[in-house]
Amino acid sequence: MQSVNEYYSAVQLRTDRWSSLRESLGTLARNPDARGSVGLRKRIVQLFDALTVIEPYWAFPGMAAFDMLRRQFDHGHLEAAAFATHRITRALTSGAYRRRHIPLERDLADSEDHEDEALLSPEARALSKPYFEVLIVDDVNEQQERWLKANMTRMRRPEDPFIYEPVVVPSVEDALIAVLFNHNIQAIVVRPGLSLKSRTELAILKRYLNRAGGAEGIETLSPEDYGPETCRLIARVRPELDAYLITDRSVEDIAGHDLGICRRVFYNQEDFLELHLNILRGVQSRYKTPFFTALVNYSKQPTGVFHAMPISRGKSITRSHWIQDMGAFYGPNIFLAETSATSGGLDSLLEPHGPIKESQELASRAFGSRQTFFATNGTSTCNKIVVQALVHPGDIVLVDRDCHKSHHYGMVLAGAQVVYLDSYPLNEYSMYGAVPLREIKHQLLALKAAGKLDRVRMLLLTNCTFDGIVYNVERVIEECLAIKPDLIFLWDEAWFAFARFGPTYRQRTAMNAANNLRERLKSPEQAKAWEKQQAKMKDADDETILKTRLVAPPHARVRIYATQSTHKTLTALRQGSMIHVNDQDFKGQVEQSFHEAYMTHTSTSPNYQIIASLDVGRRQVELEGFEFVQRQVEAAMSMRRAISTHPLLQKYFKVLTAGDMIPTEFRESGVESYYSADQGWTDIWECWEKDEFVLDATRVTVAVGGTGWDGDTFKTQILMDKYGIQINKTSRNTVLFMTNIGTTRSSVAYLIEVLVEIARSLDDLHDDASKMERLSFERRVKSLVEDLPPLPDFSRFHDAFRADQVTAEGDIRSAFFLAYDEDNCDYLDLTGALRTALESGREVVSASFIIPYPPGFPILVPGQVVSREILAFMLALDVNEIHGYRPDLGLRVFTDEALARLDRKGLADAAE
Repeated sequence: MQSVNEYYSAVQLRTDRWSSLRESLGTLARNPDARGSVGLRKRIVQLFDALTVIEPYWAFPGMAAFDMLRRQFDHGHLEAAAFATHRITRALTSGAYRRRHIPLERDLADSEDHEDEALLSPEARALSKPYFEVLIVDDVNEQQERWLKANMTRMRRPEDPFIYEPVVVPSVEDALIAVLFNHNIQAIVVRPGLSLKSRTELAILKRYLNRAGGAEGIETLSPEDYGPETCRLIARVRPELDAYLITDRSVEDIAGHDLGICRRVFYNQEDFLELHLNILRGVQSRYKTPFFTALVNYSKQPTGVFHAMPISRGKSITRSHWIQDMGAFYGPNIFLAETSATSGGLDSLLEPHGPIKESQELASRAFGSRQTFFATNGTSTCNKIVVQALVHPGDIVLVDRDCHKSHHYGMVLAGAQVVYLDSYPLNEYSMYGAVPLREIKHQLLALKAAGKLDRVRMLLLTNCTFDGIVYNVERVIEECLAIKPDLIFLWDEAWFAFARFGPTYRQRTAMNAANNLRERLKSPEQAKAWEKQQAKMKDADDETILKTRLVAPPHARVRIYATQSTHKTLTALRQGSMIHVNDQDFKGQVEQSFHEAYMTHTSTSPNYQIIASLDVGRRQVELEGFEFVQRQVEAAMSMRRAISTHPLLQKYFKVLTAGDMIPTEFRESGVESYYSADQGWTDIWECWEKDEFVLDATRVTVAVGGTGWDGDTFKTQILMDKYGIQINKTSRNTVLFMTNIGTTRSSVAYLIEVLVEIARSLDDLHDDASKMERLSFERRVKSLVEDLPPLPDFSRFHDAFRADQVTAEGDIRSAFFLAYDEDNCDYLDLTGALRTALESGREVVSASFIIPYPPGFPILVPGQVVSREILAFMLALDVNEIHGYRPDLGLRVFTDEALARLDRKGLADAAE
């Protein structure tokens, strides 16, 4: 039986315990007197003991059924116990308990329909009522618990849109553990009789409680505060849930409390019908999908189509003799819902007033923003919208150099003066990490010293990076605001939309940081801390400021934007993305310019299917995002464990840990790895709370240099062509396996089987290899593992594109458009003319964005001086795809004459 430390998710722990119990009871029931039966009985007792701790937090099968099952085993009724366990395990695996009653007695079950729920069609599953569970927090005896449950279930009516079952726990701690364990819980009823501490003192419970940040300070609460505190603590863990507080305290006493997710307070009442209706209404508010529903209804309407879409209603397909296969493949509904109409119950994405507007408001609630906007042409467009809306020509913007190319093009469109920030390099794996806070503060202080801080408009960073490096977002924002209180932040969270729905991950999202800071900056404690630090650092030099954790002033403005590729990590059709806004000055300063930028980049014919998928994807994460993210992390951890502990795989592959990808100086916690074979899963809450950078465990980077194949070859020729395994990202000697909310345990198992097969084939090749073949293999491995060129930093902009030599900002827009004239450009071969030019001391300046895949970001931008380090890196690249580079011609650069003309013009302008 695996240790509880092997599991991140209690759901997977519970599932595996039930599966082991079913297997063990089945074996014992078939042959109770076989050799080894004593050990088997001992194992069954251990499994029952393990399940006894966690079963009280779920409604199915319920503690009454579980206790009956254990009595059957204790009394020797092995066949009955084995049968009931089989039924429970199957129902948990298939989700059948969510759709119908599951009898556990053989004579009753024989009359049941034994259709496997997993084989039901999507249409059949869609017709069933969604199921959830309601957590009741009250310290009651068994008789009172039965009375509570009976009164709750008695309120259910056939016309109810949902079905729920109650679960009763006695304490504040148990309530927290329940919402962390049980993803089925959608509502919490907090009654006045609850206690404070859990009666169960086990490490597993404390471990999950700590993952929620613990419950520090609750020991000092008085009993009358237990109810409000429960609502507040659950809001911090799972803010999407609804809570209902039943209290006998006065309105005045309750009014001053932070009630978190509490939707309604019931005063001294036992009105179960009103409570029942409120619970259904609360879940319905998350379940509704205004635009998806409007689109479904539109597709059912008889219409005459006289607009510019022949494919609308599928007419051009059904009348065709040659493209019937397209109609058969997609089915009729997608064409029935295809239209360019904005009336008839639909809405306009450009000027939403109906269901799209409401859908965006619901998304704003779900993701913790103040405004949310949908986009149907990807996060690349979202990035350009935000930059154009906020940045004026000549504004200085600090940009993560290895961010997505859309940001660089956004700088061109906006006419920004760009200061590129260098991430820390991981030369051993040919990838970059993220930008250290010290580097950001250094650039801000340099601009301040040069008298340019008033022109600094925005800081633009990627969180998390493609490789899974996650910033301490709140700390970055606060320390930057301490230097420039009105700085705007754009966080590219293209790969991080899922993070909102896991308690550990949520704390490092842009919107969570924005909301925390808005509250904190209002507090007297923040004002005192800032005043104290200001007095202490009155005459501090830059080095002292760089070493100090700065406190933001109370007058700082929280101005934070996040762009998310919803389609990359949540359920949405391709190119479905969102812009989340939490800007205190949005209404007064940005709204109009944002509208214009949105109009500039958004199609006048947006795809309604994409908008509908964003609407439905939001519904999903509000109702089951917590469950899916837990399963996602669990899948990633099982992958890490399997690769790290398999003796054959260890010969050729290495799973990179936090210690490999984040230098020691950025890991205050000292944690090297989130998983080890000796200790299992490390409790990562402290790392995520304190460390400057952490590693997103759902991204599993595997070093493959030991196979002799570079990352791109391993990806295309081995994984994809031979085994059909698709991945996105590689470096020279690594491949990235990304889990998502759709990743299954079967997918992970298949990957491990494939890696084992590859490792065995390499062993076989080595066994039969000649001496020269072995030498050739060792040389390939050495070139991939040891002989790696250092990653180049951003060199600098050429003086022709800089206002002065004091600070680093450059005019990327001028360089970009200067290259439009072919007379200003030339091509230099990398190994010939370019190398010769650099050796002669000539300043060679790139005229194009040069973007190799991998790593997928510009290693050169227009106006940047080509350094010897950049040339060495380009020569070492062994990838097939380099955007902006012409292998037949060479690197596109500016002519010396064009740069000289710019220099003379700059001097003339300065003289004037």
